[in-house]
Amino acid sequence: MMRKLFTVYVFAKINTSRYFRDVVAIFFTVAFPLILLFVFGGIFGKASDLSFKVALINQSNSQFAQSFVNDSKAQKVLKVNSDITSLDQAKEKMTRGELDAAIILPSDFGSIKNKSIPSGKALVYYTQNNEQAGQALVSVLQAQFKAINAQFVKVQEPFTVSAQQTNDKRLSTFDYTFSGLLGFSIMGLGIFGPVNVFPELKRQGILRRFNTTPIRVWQYFLSNVFTQAIVGLFTMAVLFAVAILVFHLNVVGNYFELALFLVLSIITILGIGLALGGWAKNQRQAAPLTNLVVFPMMFLSGTFFPRFLMPEWLQQASSLLPLTPMIDGIRLIITEGKHFVDLAPQLGLMGLWLIVIYFIAFKVFRWE
Repeated sequence: MMRKLFTVYVFAKINTSRYFRDVVAIFFTVAFPLILLFVFGGIFGKASDLSFKVALINQSNSQFAQSFVNDSKAQKVLKVNSDITSLDQAKEKMTRGELDAAIILPSDFGSIKNKSIPSGKALVYYTQNNEQAGQALVSVLQAQFKAINAQFVKVQEPFTVSAQQTNDKRLSTFDYTFSGLLGFSIMGLGIFGPVNVFPELKRQGILRRFNTTPIRVWQYFLSNVFTQAIVGLFTMAVLFAVAILVFHLNVVGNYFELALFLVLSIITILGIGLALGGWAKNQRQAAPLTNLVVFPMMFLSGTFFPRFLMPEWLQQASSLLPLTPMIDGIRLIITEGKHFVDLAPQLGLMGLWLIVIYFIAFKVFRWE
């Protein structure tokens, strides 16, 4: 038995050394996920404060209107585009999606009339398909004007509302994105590695020569499992370091449990790569079948956008995909600090897929 395990160790060492000498493999398993991390982190990694891109067109000469414009430009809620000076320009920008709305201050805005206090009505323009942002902006302006009105006219309000913060944290877009990127990286490590390597080894006759030695399929598979686990932990460590240092990711859960869950995920997905790469005689056979397996998981397992945005029936169907419990489990550990005991549904589904996938992989594997 020790001799068989030593064989596994030798092949794992060879495979690991081959990986770290392969520039293309390092690019697609480390550099490419890092590029995606910087792209999506740059988009979603910023603070998620409520803000609106608006044009603020002042048609009034009153001092109050000018003061309102200056105050609006200084606050974070309104991101005012100062280059727009007319409603036609604003409409053009809105139709292109470059603006959420346009705020018009009419010529009489801020003028002093009967009661010796300034008054006026601001107009908000928004497109038909951006009604939600327009209504939210109106609510923001109403709250702003309410505070201004209170300075001039004291009104006793019979009904009020108060707010209280809970101790729960809301997941940010970056939290969803980062967990999905880890899932994408796991899929790349587990599937694209064997699918690209095995057909090439068959073409060169290397696997055929392996078959003439005492090595068994389970030993060869186990050596690949060890290799991908080592490579996977290295890749994940790089991604986590960048996410924490650059995008300030806050990992709530236990790092040891997270690392163990990532290794289990890589091992499970690796079975798909072993099955596809072990069955295919060449790349022409492997590529179409790989795309057929990868693309549903890439778009339906929550890799690049949350699954709760999908229709209910599609959420139910996508929950059965192998990658879905992995991404869900990673997200629960990172953002909610869940433990393995809390991840029983995810681990159960992963265990079921592990058995099915490796059973198929052993059945379809061929040395040439």
